[in-house]
Amino acid sequence: MTDAILSFDRGTLVLCNSALEDLPGFLWDERSTCLRAPAIRYREVIAAARQRGLSVVDRLAPSLHRPTGPWTHPELRVYQQDALLAFRAFERRGVVVLPTGSGKTRVAVAVLAEAATTALVLCPTRALLQGWKQELARWYAGPLGIVGDGESSIQDITLMTFESGYRHLDRLGDRFGVIVVDEVHHFAGGLRSEALEMCPAPSRLGLTATPPLHGSAGAARLAELVGPVVCEVGLRELQGTHLAELAVVRFAVKLEPAERAAYERAYRPFSTLRGAFLRANPGSDWISCVRAMARTRDGRSAITGFHRAVAIASYNAAKARITSELLARHHEDKTLVFTARAIDAYAVSTHNLVPAITADIERAEREDILQRFRDGRVRTIVSARVLNEGIDVPDARVAIVIGGALGAREHVQRIGRVLRPAPNKRAVVYELVTDDTLDDARARARGGIHAH
Repeated sequence: MTDAILSFDRGTLVLCNSALEDLPGFLWDERSTCLRAPAIRYREVIAAARQRGLSVVDRLAPSLHRPTGPWTHPELRVYQQDALLAFRAFERRGVVVLPTGSGKTRVAVAVLAEAATTALVLCPTRALLQGWKQELARWYAGPLGIVGDGESSIQDITLMTFESGYRHLDRLGDRFGVIVVDEVHHFAGGLRSEALEMCPAPSRLGLTATPPLHGSAGAARLAELVGPVVCEVGLRELQGTHLAELAVVRFAVKLEPAERAAYERAYRPFSTLRGAFLRANPGSDWISCVRAMARTRDGRSAITGFHRAVAIASYNAAKARITSELLARHHEDKTLVFTARAIDAYAVSTHNLVPAITADIERAEREDILQRFRDGRVRTIVSARVLNEGIDVPDARVAIVIGGALGAREHVQRIGRVLRPAPNKRAVVYELVTDDTLDDARARARGGIHAH
Protein backbone atom coordinates (compact mmCIF):
# COMPACT_ATOMS: atom_id res chain seq x y z
CA MET A 1 0.00 0.00 0.00
CA THR A 2 1.22 3.51 -0.85
CA ASP A 3 2.12 5.57 2.18
CA ALA A 4 -0.48 8.11 3.27
CA ILE A 5 0.70 11.69 2.81
CA LEU A 6 -0.24 14.31 5.39
CA SER A 7 0.27 18.00 4.59
CA PHE A 8 -0.99 21.44 5.59
CA ASP A 9 -2.98 23.77 3.38
CA ARG A 10 -4.84 26.96 4.33
CA GLY A 11 -5.53 25.99 7.92
CA THR A 12 -6.48 22.39 7.10
CA LEU A 13 -4.89 18.97 7.02
CA VAL A 14 -4.77 17.32 3.62
CA LEU A 15 -4.63 13.53 3.73
CA CYS A 16 -3.93 11.61 0.50
CA ASN A 17 -3.57 7.87 -0.26
CA SER A 18 -5.00 7.14 3.15
CA ALA A 19 -6.72 4.22 4.80
CA LEU A 20 -7.99 6.63 7.48
CA GLU A 21 -11.16 7.68 5.63
CA ASP A 22 -13.35 6.87 8.62
CA LEU A 23 -11.72 9.39 10.97
CA PRO A 24 -14.36 11.83 12.26
CA GLY A 25 -14.01 15.40 11.06
CA PHE A 26 -12.54 14.57 7.65
CA LEU A 27 -14.44 15.37 4.47
CA TRP A 28 -13.72 14.40 0.89
CA ASP A 29 -12.50 17.32 -1.23
CA GLU A 30 -13.33 16.75 -4.88
CA ARG A 31 -10.97 19.50 -6.06
CA SER A 32 -7.84 18.00 -4.53
CA THR A 33 -9.16 14.39 -4.48
CA CYS A 34 -8.00 14.12 -0.87
CA LEU A 35 -9.48 14.19 2.60
CA ARG A 36 -9.51 17.46 4.54
CA ALA A 37 -10.02 18.33 8.19
CA PRO A 38 -9.25 21.27 10.51
CA ALA A 39 -5.53 21.36 11.30
CA ILE A 40 -6.29 20.92 15.01
CA ARG A 41 -6.89 17.19 14.31
CA TYR A 42 -3.19 16.57 13.59
CA ARG A 43 -2.42 14.69 16.79
CA GLU A 44 -5.55 12.58 16.34
CA VAL A 45 -4.50 11.55 12.81
CA ILE A 46 -0.97 10.58 13.84
CA ALA A 47 -2.26 8.56 16.81
CA ALA A 48 -4.83 6.74 14.66
CA ALA A 49 -2.22 5.88 12.03
CA ARG A 50 0.11 4.42 14.67
CA GLN A 51 -2.70 2.45 16.25
CA ARG A 52 -3.56 0.87 12.89
CA GLY A 53 0.05 0.28 11.90
CA LEU A 54 -0.16 2.59 8.90
CA SER A 55 2.79 4.45 7.47
CA VAL A 56 2.32 8.21 7.05
CA VAL A 57 4.59 10.66 5.28
CA ASP A 58 4.18 13.52 7.74
CA ARG A 59 5.17 16.72 5.99
CA LEU A 60 4.29 18.80 9.06
CA ALA A 61 6.69 17.07 11.46
CA PRO A 62 9.91 18.93 10.53
CA SER A 63 8.50 22.32 11.55
CA LEU A 64 6.37 21.08 14.46
CA HIS A 65 9.26 19.28 16.14
CA ARG A 66 12.27 21.40 15.15
CA PRO A 67 14.53 22.00 18.19
CA THR A 68 14.99 25.54 19.50
CA GLY A 69 17.21 27.09 22.08
CA PRO A 70 19.03 27.83 24.15
CA TRP A 71 16.50 28.17 26.95
CA THR A 72 17.08 28.96 30.61
CA HIS A 73 14.71 27.02 32.87
CA PRO A 74 12.99 29.27 35.43
CA GLU A 75 12.66 28.44 39.10
CA LEU A 76 9.06 27.64 40.01
CA ARG A 77 7.05 28.01 43.18
CA VAL A 78 5.34 24.88 44.48
CA TYR A 79 1.96 25.65 42.91
CA GLN A 80 3.65 26.50 39.59
CA GLN A 81 5.45 23.15 39.71
CA ASP A 82 2.08 21.50 40.34
CA ALA A 83 0.68 23.23 37.26
CA LEU A 84 3.58 21.99 35.13
CA LEU A 85 3.17 18.44 36.44
CA ALA A 86 -0.55 18.50 35.71
CA PHE A 87 0.09 19.79 32.20
CA ARG A 88 2.47 16.90 31.55
CA ALA A 89 -0.02 14.40 33.00
CA PHE A 90 -2.68 15.56 30.53
CA GLU A 91 -0.34 14.90 27.60
CA ARG A 92 0.72 18.51 27.31
CA ARG A 93 -2.72 19.89 26.54
CA GLY A 94 -4.79 21.90 29.01
CA VAL A 95 -5.76 25.10 30.77
CA VAL A 96 -3.97 26.34 33.91
CA VAL A 97 -6.07 28.61 36.13
CA LEU A 98 -4.08 30.86 38.49
CA PRO A 99 -4.99 34.20 40.08
CA THR A 100 -3.78 37.37 38.41
CA GLY A 101 -0.32 38.26 39.68
CA SER A 102 0.62 34.70 40.67
CA GLY A 103 3.00 34.02 37.80
CA LYS A 104 1.08 32.29 35.00
CA THR A 105 3.71 33.52 32.53
CA ARG A 106 6.42 31.70 34.50
CA VAL A 107 4.52 28.43 34.05
CA ALA A 108 4.35 29.07 30.30
CA VAL A 109 8.09 29.76 30.12
CA ALA A 110 8.74 26.46 31.92
CA VAL A 111 6.54 24.65 29.40
CA LEU A 112 8.33 26.27 26.45
CA ALA A 113 11.80 25.63 27.89
CA GLU A 114 10.94 22.00 28.52
CA ALA A 115 9.51 21.49 25.02
CA ALA A 116 12.43 23.34 23.36
CA THR A 117 10.65 23.31 20.02
CA THR A 118 8.92 25.82 17.77
CA ALA A 119 6.23 27.76 19.62
CA LEU A 120 3.57 30.42 19.22
CA VAL A 121 2.33 32.69 22.01
CA LEU A 122 -1.09 34.29 21.44
CA CYS A 123 -2.22 37.23 23.57
CA PRO A 124 -5.25 39.52 23.35
CA THR A 125 -3.68 42.99 23.11
CA ARG A 126 -0.68 44.79 21.69
CA ALA A 127 0.34 45.89 25.17
CA LEU A 128 0.39 42.30 26.41
CA LEU A 129 2.38 41.23 23.36
CA GLN A 130 5.21 43.58 24.29
CA GLY A 131 5.13 42.35 27.89
CA TRP A 132 5.49 38.76 26.71
CA LYS A 133 8.35 39.74 24.43
CA GLN A 134 10.27 41.25 27.35
CA GLU A 135 9.63 38.23 29.59
CA LEU A 136 10.58 35.61 26.99
CA ALA A 137 13.79 37.48 26.19
CA ARG A 138 14.89 36.83 29.79
CA TRP A 139 14.77 33.05 29.27
CA TYR A 140 15.26 32.45 25.54
CA ALA A 141 18.47 33.50 23.80
CA GLY A 142 17.24 33.16 20.22
CA PRO A 143 15.38 35.73 18.11
CA LEU A 144 11.69 36.36 18.84
CA GLY A 145 9.18 36.87 16.06
CA ILE A 146 6.35 39.40 16.39
CA VAL A 147 3.17 39.60 14.33
CA GLY A 148 1.07 42.55 15.46
CA ASP A 149 1.58 46.02 16.95
CA GLY A 150 3.18 47.25 13.73
CA GLU A 151 5.65 44.35 13.38
CA SER A 152 5.66 41.28 11.15
CA SER A 153 8.46 38.76 11.57
CA ILE A 154 8.32 34.97 11.97
CA GLN A 155 10.85 33.08 14.09
CA ASP A 156 10.91 29.68 15.79
CA ILE A 157 9.42 31.42 18.83
CA THR A 158 6.80 33.92 17.68
CA LEU A 159 4.22 36.11 19.43
CA MET A 160 0.94 37.22 17.87
CA THR A 161 -2.10 39.13 18.99
CA PHE A 162 -5.39 37.25 18.72
CA GLU A 163 -6.38 39.38 15.75
CA SER A 164 -3.11 38.67 13.93
CA GLY A 165 -3.51 34.96 14.61
CA TYR A 166 -7.00 34.98 13.14
CA ARG A 167 -5.72 36.74 10.03
CA HIS A 168 -2.53 34.77 9.41
CA LEU A 169 -2.61 31.28 10.92
CA ASP A 170 -4.27 29.78 7.86
CA ARG A 171 -0.84 30.36 6.24
CA LEU A 172 1.46 30.07 9.25
CA GLY A 173 -0.27 27.58 11.53
CA ASP A 174 1.96 24.63 10.63
CA ARG A 175 5.16 26.33 11.83
CA PHE A 176 4.65 25.82 15.58
CA GLY A 177 4.67 22.68 17.71
CA VAL A 178 3.51 24.41 20.90
CA ILE A 179 0.82 27.05 21.35
CA VAL A 180 0.50 29.14 24.51
CA VAL A 181 -2.72 31.16 24.74
CA ASP A 182 -2.74 33.93 27.33
CA GLU A 183 -6.17 34.97 28.68
CA VAL A 184 -7.52 31.87 26.97
CA HIS A 185 -11.09 32.51 28.20
CA HIS A 186 -11.48 34.82 25.19
CA PHE A 187 -11.61 31.70 23.00
CA ALA A 188 -14.59 30.20 24.82
CA GLY A 189 -16.78 31.56 22.03
CA GLY A 190 -16.79 33.72 18.93
CA LEU A 191 -15.29 33.52 15.47
CA ARG A 192 -11.72 34.22 16.58
CA SER A 193 -11.56 30.72 18.07
CA GLU A 194 -11.09 29.47 14.50
CA ALA A 195 -7.48 30.63 14.81
CA LEU A 196 -6.76 27.66 17.09
CA GLU A 197 -8.50 25.26 14.70
CA MET A 198 -6.08 26.31 11.97
CA CYS A 199 -3.02 25.15 13.96
CA PRO A 200 -1.85 21.52 14.09
CA ALA A 201 0.28 22.12 17.22
CA PRO A 202 0.02 18.95 19.35
CA SER A 203 0.99 20.77 22.59
CA ARG A 204 -1.37 23.51 23.83
CA LEU A 205 -1.35 25.54 27.04
CA GLY A 206 -4.09 27.98 28.00
CA LEU A 207 -3.64 30.52 30.81
CA THR A 208 -6.39 32.39 32.63
CA ALA A 209 -7.50 33.70 36.01
CA THR A 210 -11.18 33.60 35.02
CA PRO A 211 -12.20 30.39 33.23
CA PRO A 212 -15.71 29.73 31.91
CA LEU A 213 -18.08 28.03 34.33
CA HIS A 214 -17.49 24.30 34.69
CA GLY A 215 -19.92 22.40 32.48
CA SER A 216 -20.74 25.44 30.34
CA ALA A 217 -20.58 25.58 26.55
CA GLY A 218 -17.57 27.88 26.87
CA ALA A 219 -15.68 25.35 29.01
CA ALA A 220 -16.46 22.62 26.49
CA ARG A 221 -15.19 24.79 23.65
CA LEU A 222 -11.90 25.49 25.43
CA ALA A 223 -11.46 21.79 26.15
CA GLU A 224 -11.87 21.12 22.44
CA LEU A 225 -9.47 23.86 21.32
CA VAL A 226 -6.80 23.72 24.04
CA GLY A 227 -7.65 21.03 26.56
CA PRO A 228 -9.44 20.72 29.90
CA VAL A 229 -8.62 22.65 33.07
CA VAL A 230 -5.65 20.67 34.40
CA CYS A 231 -4.75 22.80 37.42
CA GLU A 232 -6.68 25.47 39.31
CA VAL A 233 -5.41 27.46 42.28
CA GLY A 234 -7.70 29.97 44.01
CA LEU A 235 -6.99 33.50 45.19
CA ARG A 236 -7.49 32.67 48.86
CA GLU A 237 -4.89 29.88 48.71
CA LEU A 238 -2.15 32.35 47.70
CA GLN A 239 -3.24 35.58 49.38
CA GLY A 240 -0.81 36.70 52.06
CA THR A 241 1.91 34.29 50.89
CA HIS A 242 2.46 34.47 47.14
CA LEU A 243 0.01 37.34 46.66
CA ALA A 244 -0.40 40.55 48.61
CA GLU A 245 -2.95 40.93 51.39
CA LEU A 246 -6.04 42.67 50.07
CA ALA A 247 -8.69 45.05 51.37
CA VAL A 248 -11.69 46.00 49.22
CA VAL A 249 -13.57 49.21 50.11
CA ARG A 250 -16.89 49.97 48.45
CA PHE A 251 -18.12 53.55 48.14
CA ALA A 252 -21.82 54.05 47.36
CA VAL A 253 -22.25 57.43 45.68
CA LYS A 254 -25.40 59.37 44.85
CA LEU A 255 -26.28 61.30 41.73
CA GLU A 256 -26.79 65.04 42.11
CA PRO A 257 -30.41 66.19 41.51
CA ALA A 258 -29.75 67.34 37.94
CA GLU A 259 -27.89 64.10 37.18
CA ARG A 260 -30.70 62.02 38.70
CA ALA A 261 -33.28 63.81 36.56
CA ALA A 262 -31.20 63.29 33.42
CA TYR A 263 -30.64 59.65 34.32
CA GLU A 264 -34.34 58.93 34.86
CA ARG A 265 -35.28 60.79 31.68
CA ALA A 266 -32.77 58.78 29.65
CA TYR A 267 -33.47 55.38 31.18
CA ARG A 268 -37.27 55.41 31.56
CA PRO A 269 -38.22 54.70 27.90
CA PHE A 270 -35.84 51.73 27.76
CA SER A 271 -37.10 50.36 31.07
CA THR A 272 -40.72 50.63 29.90
CA LEU A 273 -40.08 48.87 26.58
CA ARG A 274 -37.95 46.16 28.17
CA GLY A 275 -40.66 45.46 30.75
CA ALA A 276 -43.28 45.15 28.03
CA PHE A 277 -41.04 42.85 25.99
CA LEU A 278 -40.36 40.55 28.94
CA ARG A 279 -44.05 40.32 29.81
CA ALA A 280 -44.78 39.25 26.24
CA ASN A 281 -41.70 37.00 26.00
CA PRO A 282 -40.96 35.52 29.43
CA GLY A 283 -37.45 34.16 29.79
CA SER A 284 -36.03 36.05 26.80
CA ASP A 285 -32.41 37.12 27.05
CA TRP A 286 -30.89 40.58 26.82
CA ILE A 287 -29.74 40.27 23.20
CA SER A 288 -33.19 39.21 21.98
CA CYS A 289 -34.75 42.18 23.74
CA VAL A 290 -32.31 44.72 22.29
CA ARG A 291 -32.65 43.27 18.80
CA ALA A 292 -36.43 43.54 19.02
CA MET A 293 -36.18 47.16 20.19
CA ALA A 294 -33.76 48.04 17.40
CA ARG A 295 -36.41 47.26 14.78
CA THR A 296 -38.44 50.38 15.61
CA ARG A 297 -37.62 54.08 15.78
CA ASP A 298 -38.90 54.34 19.37
CA GLY A 299 -36.86 51.29 20.32
CA ARG A 300 -33.67 52.70 18.83
CA SER A 301 -34.28 55.96 20.68
CA ALA A 302 -34.74 53.99 23.92
CA ILE A 303 -31.45 52.15 23.36
CA THR A 304 -29.68 55.48 22.85
CA GLY A 305 -31.22 56.67 26.13
CA PHE A 306 -30.04 53.52 27.86
CA HIS A 307 -26.43 54.19 26.86
CA ARG A 308 -26.78 57.80 28.04
CA ALA A 309 -28.03 56.55 31.41
CA VAL A 310 -25.12 54.11 31.67
CA ALA A 311 -22.71 56.97 30.98
CA ILE A 312 -24.22 59.10 33.78
CA ALA A 313 -24.10 56.22 36.26
CA SER A 314 -20.58 55.19 35.27
CA TYR A 315 -18.93 58.56 35.79
CA ASN A 316 -20.55 61.49 37.55
CA ALA A 317 -19.74 64.41 39.83
CA ALA A 318 -19.57 62.31 43.01
CA LYS A 319 -17.28 59.71 41.44
CA ALA A 320 -15.04 62.45 40.07
CA ARG A 321 -14.81 64.13 43.49
CA ILE A 322 -14.10 60.90 45.41
CA THR A 323 -11.51 59.81 42.84
CA SER A 324 -9.62 63.07 43.31
CA GLU A 325 -9.80 62.71 47.11
CA LEU A 326 -8.49 59.14 46.95
CA LEU A 327 -5.65 60.12 44.62
CA ALA A 328 -4.68 62.88 47.03
CA ARG A 329 -4.80 60.43 49.95
CA HIS A 330 -2.60 57.93 48.11
CA HIS A 331 -0.32 60.40 46.34
CA GLU A 332 2.73 58.42 47.51
CA ASP A 333 1.33 55.06 46.37
CA LYS A 334 1.37 53.65 42.88
CA THR A 335 -2.27 53.68 41.85
CA LEU A 336 -4.29 52.33 38.93
CA VAL A 337 -7.64 53.92 38.07
CA PHE A 338 -10.12 51.93 35.98
CA THR A 339 -13.11 53.37 34.14
CA ALA A 340 -15.89 51.83 32.06
CA ARG A 341 -15.26 54.00 29.00
CA ALA A 342 -12.24 55.58 27.35
CA ILE A 343 -13.91 59.01 27.44
CA ASP A 344 -14.15 58.71 31.24
CA ALA A 345 -10.47 57.76 31.45
CA TYR A 346 -9.56 60.93 29.58
CA ALA A 347 -11.79 62.98 31.90
CA VAL A 348 -10.02 61.59 34.99
CA SER A 349 -6.68 62.16 33.29
CA THR A 350 -7.45 65.79 32.50
CA HIS A 351 -8.98 66.61 35.89
CA ASN A 352 -6.17 65.04 37.92
CA LEU A 353 -3.22 65.60 35.55
CA VAL A 354 -2.36 61.90 35.36
CA PRO A 355 -1.55 59.91 32.19
CA ALA A 356 -4.16 57.73 30.51
CA ILE A 357 -3.60 54.49 28.61
CA THR A 358 -6.36 53.54 26.18
CA ALA A 359 -6.54 51.57 22.95
CA ASP A 360 -5.88 54.84 21.09
CA ILE A 361 -2.44 55.30 22.67
CA GLU A 362 0.43 54.25 20.40
CA ARG A 363 2.96 51.70 21.58
CA ALA A 364 5.86 54.12 22.15
CA GLU A 365 3.76 56.42 24.34
CA ARG A 366 2.23 53.46 26.19
CA GLU A 367 5.64 51.96 26.95
CA ASP A 368 6.96 55.35 28.08
CA ILE A 369 4.07 55.79 30.51
CA LEU A 370 4.49 52.27 31.91
CA GLN A 371 8.24 52.70 32.30
CA ARG A 372 7.79 56.03 34.15
CA PHE A 373 5.23 54.28 36.38
CA ARG A 374 7.64 51.45 37.15
CA ASP A 375 10.54 53.74 38.04
CA GLY A 376 8.34 56.05 40.15
CA ARG A 377 8.27 59.19 38.01
CA VAL A 378 4.54 58.58 37.50
CA ARG A 379 2.44 57.46 40.46
CA THR A 380 -0.99 57.06 38.81
CA ILE A 381 -2.26 55.63 35.53
CA VAL A 382 -5.89 55.70 34.43
CA SER A 383 -7.27 53.23 31.87
CA ALA A 384 -10.54 51.91 30.54
CA ARG A 385 -9.63 48.35 29.50
CA VAL A 386 -6.02 48.19 28.33
CA LEU A 387 -4.67 47.47 31.83
CA ASN A 388 -7.33 44.85 32.63
CA GLU A 389 -5.25 41.88 31.57
CA GLY A 390 -1.67 40.81 31.83
CA ILE A 391 0.36 44.03 31.83
CA ASP A 392 3.04 43.86 34.50
CA VAL A 393 2.68 46.65 37.06
CA PRO A 394 4.13 44.88 40.12
CA ASP A 395 4.50 47.96 42.32
CA ALA A 396 0.85 49.03 42.11
CA ARG A 397 -0.85 48.69 45.48
CA VAL A 398 -4.00 50.82 45.06
CA ALA A 399 -6.78 50.38 42.51
CA ILE A 400 -9.74 52.73 42.09
CA VAL A 401 -12.51 51.07 40.11
CA ILE A 402 -14.75 53.89 38.91
CA GLY A 403 -16.80 51.78 36.52
CA GLY A 404 -16.86 48.49 34.66
CA ALA A 405 -18.59 47.15 31.59
CA LEU A 406 -17.60 43.49 31.29
CA GLY A 407 -18.84 41.88 34.51
CA ALA A 408 -17.19 39.64 37.08
CA ARG A 409 -14.28 38.51 34.91
CA GLU A 410 -13.16 42.08 34.29
CA HIS A 411 -13.51 42.93 37.98
CA VAL A 412 -11.35 40.00 39.10
CA GLN A 413 -8.68 40.86 36.54
CA ARG A 414 -8.59 44.48 37.65
CA ILE A 415 -8.19 43.53 41.30
CA GLY A 416 -5.39 41.20 40.25
CA ARG A 417 -3.39 44.16 38.93
CA VAL A 418 -2.52 45.15 42.54
CA LEU A 419 -2.01 41.66 43.99
CA ARG A 420 1.55 41.05 42.87
CA PRO A 421 3.55 40.49 46.08
CA ALA A 422 6.11 42.84 47.62
CA PRO A 423 7.57 43.08 51.14
CA ASN A 424 5.00 44.36 53.66
CA LYS A 425 2.55 45.10 50.87
CA ARG A 426 -1.18 45.38 51.58
CA ALA A 427 -3.23 46.14 48.50
CA VAL A 428 -6.34 48.32 48.58
CA VAL A 429 -9.14 48.33 46.02
CA TYR A 430 -11.74 51.11 46.08
CA GLU A 431 -14.93 50.36 44.19
CA LEU A 432 -17.13 53.36 43.39
CA VAL A 433 -20.76 52.41 42.73
CA THR A 434 -23.61 54.81 41.92
CA ASP A 435 -26.55 53.96 44.18
CA ASP A 436 -29.94 52.99 42.69
CA THR A 437 -28.76 52.93 39.07
CA LEU A 438 -27.64 50.47 36.42
CA ASP A 439 -24.15 50.86 37.87
CA ASP A 440 -25.39 49.44 41.18
CA ALA A 441 -27.10 46.55 39.39
CA ARG A 442 -23.91 45.71 37.50
CA ALA A 443 -21.86 45.75 40.70
CA ARG A 444 -24.29 43.32 42.39
CA ALA A 445 -24.28 41.06 39.33
CA ARG A 446 -20.51 40.75 39.14
CA GLY A 447 -20.28 39.87 42.87
CA GLY A 448 -16.85 38.36 43.36
CA ILE A 449 -14.60 39.66 46.13
CA HIS A 450 -16.56 41.28 48.92
CA ALA A 451 -15.75 44.62 50.48
CA HIS A 452 -14.35 44.92 53.98
